[in-house]
Amino acid sequence: MSSNIKASSELEVDLELIRRLDKNGPRYTSYPTADRFVEAFNAESYRNWVAKREIGGINRPLSLYVHIPFCNTLCFYCACNKVITKDRSRAEDYVRYLIKELAMQAALLGDGQRVEQLHWGGGTPTFLSDDLMRELMGATRKHFKLVENGEYSIEIDPRKVSDQTIILLGELGFNRISIGVQDFDPLVQRAVNRIQSEAETLQVIRAARANGFKSVSLDLIYGLPKQTLTGFKATLEKVIAANPDRLSIYNYAHMPTIFKPQRRIHEEDLPSPQVKLDILSLAVKTLTDAGYVYIGMDHFAKPDDELAIAQRQGRLHRNFQGYSTHSDCDLVAIGVSSIGKIGPTYSQNFRELEDYYDALDRDELPIMRGMELNSDDLVRRAIIQALMCHFELSKESFNIAYLIDFDRYFATELGELKEYEREGLLKLTPEWISVTPKGRMLIRNICMVFDKYLRTRQEHARYSKVI
Repeated sequence: MSSNIKASSELEVDLELIRRLDKNGPRYTSYPTADRFVEAFNAESYRNWVAKREIGGINRPLSLYVHIPFCNTLCFYCACNKVITKDRSRAEDYVRYLIKELAMQAALLGDGQRVEQLHWGGGTPTFLSDDLMRELMGATRKHFKLVENGEYSIEIDPRKVSDQTIILLGELGFNRISIGVQDFDPLVQRAVNRIQSEAETLQVIRAARANGFKSVSLDLIYGLPKQTLTGFKATLEKVIAANPDRLSIYNYAHMPTIFKPQRRIHEEDLPSPQVKLDILSLAVKTLTDAGYVYIGMDHFAKPDDELAIAQRQGRLHRNFQGYSTHSDCDLVAIGVSSIGKIGPTYSQNFRELEDYYDALDRDELPIMRGMELNSDDLVRRAIIQALMCHFELSKESFNIAYLIDFDRYFATELGELKEYEREGLLKLTPEWISVTPKGRMLIRNICMVFDKYLRTRQEHARYSKVI
């Protein structure tokens, strides 16, 4: 790491700069982004790449992601792949298929593969009954070896969880918990159809602490309907009092033409662009004043949290679940719409339950599409990772790792970055690209310069705003 720039956690919010430079762009949980995946990459392509995992004796540990799409109620802001139902029996069928997919993946990979990271996301994973959760975790442990002290996390809706369920999750091996809050303001909650009291949230946090969970993470969203500076200030005060280990503050992207539930949100209720920026500025200042470290994008963590430590040590990574400390894992995706990564490939399961079930009924992996990355994709992915996670990169390290002349290979991109350098977002030297504290909130803009798939203006329209 370079020694001449400030600690990566330092952050400067320049609202005028953000206002001028804000535009649509990807979140880069992957590069290339999922909208670039093709149906020509199918289950057979995936099997071929899994067979190459152990060539040369390289057998990476695994990360497992399990997607559980069911929710009791519809949150109007939501852009996730979910199924709204109160019929709990649907979860029984779904878990049966998940277990079949787990067995098929294990047969392909080899039983007993080491798993260092497990995440259940949704939807609402705790839509499953206690018995179904036991059954699903039992099947996971049957086919995979969950290592001791691994990172095992689950997303929680505190409105639907009892203390007994939290106790069970601890017994099953989960040690990290992510809780959706969004906003404690009752007016905002009504406007997005998610009524959730502070007491419900705090009770889940208390239960998690009492049952040995290592990390509690809270999610907030800014830019929701009926949000005000005063109201969000009160939410932030309550959140800080709850003392989570990590916090995410996501930008609400109002895209009703793409996400149908958002059509129930009245556009006139959305905060103005200026108020939205003021809320973001307030959140950043409040959290940093409270001692949280800025990790990147929308993530904050306590200084002694694993993410903050990994960032200081240069080990931070970014994947489909956000920031992670596990950079060398292949990601095996289980469940409808989930996305995996094996070697230089990505794969995504079918988005609709019927298609997902049909494939498994034919004893086929339910892979809808994917992508095999070429050498150019790989170097650009590594650049975006470095900038997203560490806010700087050494050109020489890329010259050595990818056998390129960085300045020549990226001459066009470096020319474009000079404009951002004039704006004060970064510093360019013969050896380094270093993002300044002022540029960190706009890291997506900087990464977009290296995205070869975004070379036409029309492409930007399919993405949400950066801020």
